[in-house]
Amino acid sequence: MCVCSLSPLHSTMPLSDKKKAYAARLKGLIEDYKTCFIVGVDNVGSKQMQQIRIALRGEAEMIMGKNTTIRKVLKDYLLENPGHPIENIVPHINGNVGFVFTNGDMASVRDVIVSNRVPAPARVGSVAPVDVFVEPGPTGCDPGQTSWFQALNIPTKINRGQIEMISRVHLVHEGEKVGNSEAALLQKLNIKPFDYGLLVTQVYDNGEVFDPAVLDLTEADLVAKVHAGASLLSALCLSIGYPTKASLVHTINNALKMCVSVALGTDYKFPRASEFEDFLANPGNFVSAAAPAAADAAPEVKEEESEEESAGGAGGLFDDDDEDDW
Repeated sequence: MCVCSLSPLHSTMPLSDKKKAYAARLKGLIEDYKTCFIVGVDNVGSKQMQQIRIALRGEAEMIMGKNTTIRKVLKDYLLENPGHPIENIVPHINGNVGFVFTNGDMASVRDVIVSNRVPAPARVGSVAPVDVFVEPGPTGCDPGQTSWFQALNIPTKINRGQIEMISRVHLVHEGEKVGNSEAALLQKLNIKPFDYGLLVTQVYDNGEVFDPAVLDLTEADLVAKVHAGASLLSALCLSIGYPTKASLVHTINNALKMCVSVALGTDYKFPRASEFEDFLANPGNFVSAAAPAAADAAPEVKEEESEEESAGGAGGLFDDDDEDDW
């Protein structure tokens, strides 16, 4: 799929019958569905695509196409329906992408899309999506190929007429291109380190386009984020002296504390400050407040004292009379 902007000349070119059918289908999906997944289809074969279509049958509709054709159809649709929010997905039509339309539960449909993965070998020049490790053990290679392992800095030994790796090797790093030697070794060991499938890049829902990670948020996560935002908002409002509903409680509490402080330090009195004055006028109130904690710790002290008494008695072996004799 190529990516290019449509020139005025290209946008006025008539569509063939096949493209007209495609345009009619895409426009129909836009009208019928409120949610759309933009998916990347790199390294995904036709058989795997068919398996995903079957898995989505009844829940979602998948449509692919060239980027130029998709842009042309969307442009014509927006001319017919000016201001339609589907225009928000146009900037995300880059690379090998397609669409999955659905009106069902977005999280479950997303799980079906990304669950179909197919193992694939490490091809020369491909970018590794994950780190590749080779575990120690027999390789099935004859001793004449030792130099090949030495070129990759892989420690080996000869065991029962074949080369055996003696330690775990980090063969390919994530994000790096696979070299000739690495690809040949993985092929020799019959290891397929990568797996490919559809990758959800963006989610379109009723005009909003957002990252698919949003679908993993739970209600508890949303509540925590709202609380964190309210705390930041109230702190900001308190700092700049701008009253809002978020900061009003803290403002009233701080004002009451200041009034109580003034009442305790001067002759000015008001009803809410009297309980604080009574508390400070009777120091015994502090003792009564700390009494429950002391009561909880009392049994432990008594138990320790009883243990000391029993140890001090020592069964009558060491008493005062013996000390006098010594």
